[in-house]
Amino acid sequence: MALSSEQQIELQAQLERAVEECNERCLYFAAKWSAELLNSFAESSQNDVDGTDDTDIDEDVDDRPLPRHTKHSGRESRLEAKERPRYLLAKSLFDCREYDRCAAVFLPHQVPHSTPIREDAVPPTRLSLTPNPKSRSKLSLGATPVSKPVILAIPKNLSEKALFLTLYARYMSGEKRKLEDSETILGPADGPVTANKEIAGIASVLEEYFNARGGLQDTSKSQGWLDYLYGLVLMKNKSESLAKQWLLRSVNANPHNWAAWQELAASIGSIEELQQINEYLPRDIMAFMFNIFCNQELFQSTTEVYNTLTQIQAIFPRSAFLQQQKALLYYHSRDHDQATQLFDALIRDHPHRLEGLEIYSNLLYVQGNRPKLATLATMASNTDKFKPETNCILGNYYSLISEHEKAVLHFRRALTLDRNFQAAWTLMGHEYIELKNTQAAIESYRRAVDTNRKDYRAWYGLGQGYEMLECYSYSLFYYQRAAALCPGDPKMWAAVANAYSKCDKLPQAIQAYKRALVVGSQVETGSSFGSRNSDPLAQAVGGALDPQILYDIALLYEREERWDEAAAYMELTLAQEEGPEEGDVGLGVMQITSRARLWLARWCHRQGDLERAMELANELCQDGVEVEEAKGLVRDIRGQMAFAEEKR
Repeated sequence: MALSSEQQIELQAQLERAVEECNERCLYFAAKWSAELLNSFAESSQNDVDGTDDTDIDEDVDDRPLPRHTKHSGRESRLEAKERPRYLLAKSLFDCREYDRCAAVFLPHQVPHSTPIREDAVPPTRLSLTPNPKSRSKLSLGATPVSKPVILAIPKNLSEKALFLTLYARYMSGEKRKLEDSETILGPADGPVTANKEIAGIASVLEEYFNARGGLQDTSKSQGWLDYLYGLVLMKNKSESLAKQWLLRSVNANPHNWAAWQELAASIGSIEELQQINEYLPRDIMAFMFNIFCNQELFQSTTEVYNTLTQIQAIFPRSAFLQQQKALLYYHSRDHDQATQLFDALIRDHPHRLEGLEIYSNLLYVQGNRPKLATLATMASNTDKFKPETNCILGNYYSLISEHEKAVLHFRRALTLDRNFQAAWTLMGHEYIELKNTQAAIESYRRAVDTNRKDYRAWYGLGQGYEMLECYSYSLFYYQRAAALCPGDPKMWAAVANAYSKCDKLPQAIQAYKRALVVGSQVETGSSFGSRNSDPLAQAVGGALDPQILYDIALLYEREERWDEAAAYMELTLAQEEGPEEGDVGLGVMQITSRARLWLARWCHRQGDLERAMELANELCQDGVEVEEAKGLVRDIRGQMAFAEEKR
């Protein structure tokens, strides 16, 4: 993918305008994202776009094209100009986190939150926008609010820009009050029990506002900002289907608001949903960014995703966001070495950027790389101790050195800073599992799933928690969710199989184990793999298989009294000690293969194949595993062979 000089100039102008407009509306993270992208063009291309070099900055700086503005009617422009002094005051108050004062700039008659506004308290010159039950159509929220909505009185002559800031300030005020009411992490008031009480009122105002302007279908005058805010509050109110429609309308009207794209991505739970959404996306480079982000969130590490990412990186070669997405794709595809190299390069290029480094700490934790994880923790602490990413990195470090209480403390600190920081909920659940605090682990995982339902690790953790409580049907359900989200991880399928076996569903358990075997070994198998008449020994071609899974399959066949299949899988378990082909290096003698050897020795003994049984028993004595069992079996076999010799 390549852009012409004119296209690149236009794209730069759009990104500049996006930064300005997001900052004006206090969407600071979206503004930061656009600003980082704006500064990630190739250096030579940046100079070409600017039309300058180091020697002619003063001469040509005024010749650059002005950023293209979004849709503004003449009336909107006049209203914004008239409101500018008050708007600057409101924005300054928002920046100081005085959200109620900010909203009161344009809603001066608003009363404290504990008392709803009465209709008779609204001046006759004001327009009271209240929900009309008779006019509810497809814009209905689809969910009953948990509390009585606060009725807002919106002035008639108010620009969309001022209305957005006012309602967004109300939303942030509700979030702030929700955080205060929640009190301690995992306390009695934490979680869904405490809600943002401003949501219902904001939704009512926006519903009435859009109904008066033609509803969802009329997009002629939409700037996209209020559409985004409506989609946001609908998502918070669990009206996801309707929220998607408004978020799609927002990104089509204003494709450079990254906050709307992120909220839309949060509503997508499967690759099928993403494919359906793609039909309604604008023809813009932001749609490619969105697809890369969604595929990474859905753990889709396919060639198509890599190719798209490479093409976008050709336009933004210095983009930290794209570099991070590439590292995450390698991480999810379990190419840990390549992911480590990309994360190291990201830190070298952007040493003070902490976004995504909690995932890097997970990678270092899995690798057991204590020195590097300690270095990362020190670097993050020196940059900013009060960031959730920093505390997650510190928590992973303390977990690696088995100081689980300190790890929990840092994960709780991360959540105190940001209750929606999903990685901290999942990691804290892992620590509670280590500490045998099953109830706290389950609640942590449940909060992680509430924050991001696409996190297969949280679903897997819920399965682990209920398995520890011996609630196997519950654990099976959660393991199945985890396997559906990450079907390429054999660990998920092995967990599903184990839960099936605990529920005495042996055929399903065997099939799930075979799925784990195929996924783990990436062996090319036909439709006959796993059928009763297939020869499992024929499937060893192509690479080593997991001996633990093979052994578990054999034991399940034994429970079904299908002795021939059990023996075949025990033989296949034993075969993993050597390579699949001559000259290949196998796994060597392991405890699990020695158990398979002992099972086969006993099986051959019962079947009357005394020579094979003696051979296997002698090998066990040499392995040094199950030696006493092997010696006893050797004595029995020798006695039986001597008795047979005497009878002759």
